[in-house]
Formats: sequence, structure tokens, C-alpha cells
Amino acid sequence: MPRQLRIEYEGAIYHLMNRGDRREDIFYSDKDRELFLKTLGEACERTGWQVHAYCLMRNHFHVVVETPRPNLCLGMQWLLGTYTARFNRCHKLFGHLFSGRYKCLLVDGSGDGYLKAVCDYVHLNPLRAKLLKPPETLETFRWSSYPAYLSVGPIRPKWLRLDRLFGEWGVQRDNAAGRKEFQALMRQRCELELSEQNQDWARVRRGWCIGSEQFRESLLERIEETKGKQHHGAELRESDEQKAQRLIKEMLRAAGWRTSELTERLKGDHRKAGIARRLRMETMMTWPWIAKQLHMGHWRSAANAVRRLETSPNTK
Repeated sequence: MPRQLRIEYEGAIYHLMNRGDRREDIFYSDKDRELFLKTLGEACERTGWQVHAYCLMRNHFHVVVETPRPNLCLGMQWLLGTYTARFNRCHKLFGHLFSGRYKCLLVDGSGDGYLKAVCDYVHLNPLRAKLLKPPETLETFRWSSYPAYLSVGPIRPKWLRLDRLFGEWGVQRDNAAGRKEFQALMRQRCELELSEQNQDWARVRRGWCIGSEQFRESLLERIEETKGKQHHGAELRESDEQKAQRLIKEMLRAAGWRTSELTERLKGDHRKAGIARRLRMETMMTWPWIAKQLHMGHWRSAANAVRRLETSPNTK
């Protein structure tokens, strides 16, 4: 079968889903779910992504994400690869975790209800999967963004964007009254789902886009314009490398170092490790690239230096 074309542009919104290899579990415990959300948050920091909704099931996940930069493919490559490596390390496993390519549905963000439909689909997953037993409600399912919409403080990730979904529900403000209004509307939505009067979810489950005919035609025009051309992967990697080089220069200047001092100082110098840690947090550059730029020897040595820095009691 032909591979689904990945369409990337500034401000694109996607409903993303991926399953475990052979439909096996991708989360063995709540610690794994916490690890995935932590990794998703790091991906958002690196890419600028804004998440509108998410839901973690036993053997698959759903995420609705907006990309201010056209960097979906690079970001998903980092997210899936990093979570797989961390999961395997925690459980002493190796090999693939996810099944093939992730599913990707482009969403019309015009404010005409398409984003709301997709986020509702994601938030209602536990209900459709019959994971909630009376008197449990949708709010009690921890591994969805829905409880975060109703809360403030640590439970709400800083990378979760609420205003667009609130807007499509007609909720004016993110305050106690607005959250209560949203909760009441979603409870009505749950009753509709349980009464089997729910809308047809076929367009969310299948297809490649959901939106108006004008939105679909604009996407087809983008496909036609890029047909036969290279995707933007190389250009985006170059852009991220430029950002990384700029960060290195800024941190060297702040430390009062010349560039030549990177070769003169010890490979495991804690200040080099500090630069490496920031590069890993704010860019998608690889360990081999970072180790080479900072003259830290083998990339595993660079990774170990950062790990030591992070576990040091003197790390601020």
C-alpha cells in the first residue's frame, strides 16, 4: 500500500495515533504513562508544539497537536524514538515498540467545530472502551487531558493549550465558572454517547483530513505544489542545527569561553555537560552531533556527563 503523505505547514493541527507492535501494550504501568507524558512535554519544548488533547490507552495513544513550525515528522521521530528507548531501558527490553507508521489526520482549525469533534473523540475514548465503571466519570480517568481542562496547578501541563477547544465549546474564560460550564457540557456529551445517539466517528477514525471542503481543497493544492519535491526534513534539520549553534555561542559567551577552549578543556567538564544538557532540552540534535561540537569524545561519554550533572546534589 502507498504510504500516507505527511503534509507539514505552519499552524497545522493533527490528530495523531499509534499502537503497540502487534497491538501489544505500550504502557505496562502508570510509571510508563508518566514517562510518556514527560517525553511528550520535552518534545513540545524542543519543537514548539501545542497539545489540544491527549489520551493514553493500554496499547495505543491519541494526541491532538498544533505545530507552529512545519516540524511534525522530525518531532514524531524524536518522540517515538525517545519513548521507545526509555521504555526498553526501564523494562530491559529491545527492539520495536510501536506498530509501523503513526496515523495522522489533518484537522481544520477554522473554529467551525472540527477541532472540537476530534478532541471530543479523544477525550471520550475511556467511555467508548468501557474503562469507566459506575460511579466513575470521565473526570476520574487520569491519563487523558480532560481532567487537566477542569483543573489548575501541577495537574495541568504547561504545554496543554485550552483556549481553542474552550472557544469551540463557547466557553469564554478559563476560570472556575468557565471550567464548570465546560464540565457540564461534556457531561451532556457523555450522555449522548451512552444513549447511542452519538455522531458518526468514521471521519475521525479514517481518512486523511477532517474539515470543510475549502480546507480539503487547500490541502490538495499543497500536495500538488510539493508533488515530486523533497520534503522539508533536510531544511528543518538545518534550521535546528542553526539554533543549536546559536545556543552554543550564547552559552560560551556567558561562560567567558572562546570556541577554541572547547578542545582545550576536559571532555567531561561539567560546564560542557551543562551546555550539552541545554542542547538536548531545547533542540532535537543527536548525542553524536553534540559530542562532536563540544569535543566531549564518544557520544556515550557526553550522555554520561550530563547524567552525572543531573544527579549531582550541587546541580541547580
